[in-house]
Amino acid sequence: MRRASFAFAIVPLLLTSSAFASDAEVKAEQTVIDSQLKAFLADDGATAYSFAAPNVKRIFPTVDTFMNMVTNGYAPVRKPQSYSFGKVEQTGPVSIIQQVLIVGPDGKDYEAVYTLEQQPDGSFKITGCSLRAANSVIT
Repeated sequence: MRRASFAFAIVPLLLTSSAFASDAEVKAEQTVIDSQLKAFLADDGATAYSFAAPNVKRIFPTVDTFMNMVTNGYAPVRKPQSYSFGKVEQTGPVSIIQQVLIVGPDGKDYEAVYTLEQQPDGSFKITGCSLRAANSVIT
């Protein structure tokens, strides 16, 4: 199943603000996620796909396969009613985990945990996303 290849296993994550990630890096990676979510809402698959990292593009080599995966496996991410950024953690010199709290199209709360990696050109790209229903998300 391709979705399993894209999503990371849900593990207990203690997302804390990192002293290592600069404010500029956090803003840059949040802008990437925000831009992708806005592209999903606008039904702009090509733009949404442009924020995917090379590892994701290898698994989903076309916009259509990528959008099909998101539509079928990540409805809250594909059509959020609203979303806000939670905690962030730098996990390596060029990688960040960002929590996003989402109200899905069904009105229920979800937690999306995005992983992003800084690319050689300095931009951040999304390397993965795990999604779970949020019974009581702690931020």
